[in-house]
Amino acid sequence: MDTSQEMPGLSEETLDPLDWADVRTLSHRIIDDAVGYLRDVRERPVWQEMPAAVRASFTAPLPRSPSPLADVYGEVAATVMPYPMGNTHPRFWSWYMGSSNFTGALGDFLAAIQGSNLGGGNHAAALVDGQVVDWCKEMLGFPASASGTLVSGGSMANIIGLTVARNTKAGIDLREHGVGAMEKPLRFYGSDQLHSCHRKAMEALGLGNRALRRIPTDAGLRIDIEALRAAISEDRAAGFMPACVIGTAGTVNTGAIDDLQALAKLAHEEDLWFHVDGCIGALIAIAPRNAHRVAGIEWADSVALDPHKWLHAPFEVGCALVRDAAAHRKTFAVTPEYLESTPRGLASGEWLHDYGLQTTRGFRALKVWMALKQHGVEKFGRLIDQNIAQGQYLARLIEDAPLLELVAPPAINIVCFRFRPGGMAPGGMTGEALKRLNTEIMLRLQEQGIAALSDTTVHGEHCLRVAINNHRTRREDLDLLVRETQRLGREMGAIGGASF
Repeated sequence: MDTSQEMPGLSEETLDPLDWADVRTLSHRIIDDAVGYLRDVRERPVWQEMPAAVRASFTAPLPRSPSPLADVYGEVAATVMPYPMGNTHPRFWSWYMGSSNFTGALGDFLAAIQGSNLGGGNHAAALVDGQVVDWCKEMLGFPASASGTLVSGGSMANIIGLTVARNTKAGIDLREHGVGAMEKPLRFYGSDQLHSCHRKAMEALGLGNRALRRIPTDAGLRIDIEALRAAISEDRAAGFMPACVIGTAGTVNTGAIDDLQALAKLAHEEDLWFHVDGCIGALIAIAPRNAHRVAGIEWADSVALDPHKWLHAPFEVGCALVRDAAAHRKTFAVTPEYLESTPRGLASGEWLHDYGLQTTRGFRALKVWMALKQHGVEKFGRLIDQNIAQGQYLARLIEDAPLLELVAPPAINIVCFRFRPGGMAPGGMTGEALKRLNTEIMLRLQEQGIAALSDTTVHGEHCLRVAINNHRTRREDLDLLVRETQRLGREMGAIGGASF
């Protein structure tokens, strides 16, 4: 049959290049530039403000006609690469992120080239995904029979675990009838230091923020076990259904780690689901000097962890582990006619989307798989020990510095401190003036490209926060931070500190 007239005047097109040789040459240049970019990261500012012209370039209208790929890359090199968030830099300590690695970046590139969709099926990428989940189980001491899924990050990993907890403890078929059919409202429990993603989880799960009881913490900012026990008893007497206790293996503010063994025991006694938010500290389980800090995590019903933190995978990749694989799958699995399994062929593999909310899933696993293969898990464990030791080192520097003070002793690798003039002018600062001074120090450290810190409030005191989750950080970087913080504080004190 002659089909030549069906598309008159139109030729078939593709996104593949017309000249692969030119693309090869440019690709080699991009790789060379990328190697230099990471090799020389220490020589660049941690962060810098974009010039107005660069910022304005991102308001250009939608491109309608083609541009040479070399020109497109030239624009990226000029307007994107010099202005990163900065978390690959050795003096980025603002938030708990991880600092990426070159092998992982190659893994992301190869995953994109292969282009597989990890919704499931019988292909190599799905097996790599499953193997990385198995390795995460092994790292945390979970049984091989447990299940897990790779997700975007810690917030989604926590939502996965808490959704399984909700559905398992509801006492009814929530997927069919919804939360409105429950006879008693559920209650979840965590410390007053919980990450904000848990509130989002309660809201997304239809339980509401009030379903999450924040339990007071002790002097070390760990959940108060007796206060938790009393809250559970009080809720039962009031007609609520206690369902889940959330332990934290590393709080965002200070890195405090709840007594996970005590929480596991209490959860068992009270017939509660035991979930651990381990996005900061779960992987301490692989650190030879510090693994004892997270003892009990292996008893959890579910755990959220982040390979893009202490495994330093490029963003983004989180992981949710669930001890009861059947409960995990039962919470999410749906099998429409167009996704039925076959006895062999492409659809004969496991459908990975049955363990989470996404049907379409990216090939996140390869960057983790390649880096673990290259370096081995023991090296990553040593790097965790290294960061924790650096946190202790920084704390000692601060204690010895005349113009600095610790706001809380570091539990692991998060150090909270502030500049406090003491006897030097202007002495006797109010709390608000001290906050303004420290905030200004933080901003000048960023703007001068020296270091990136964040700030927070601990025990009611505003402070600066250093989260050392970076395999490139060295002790001399921490020495520099202490020197520069005091220098900036002195300069601002000498310039009429009353404005602060």
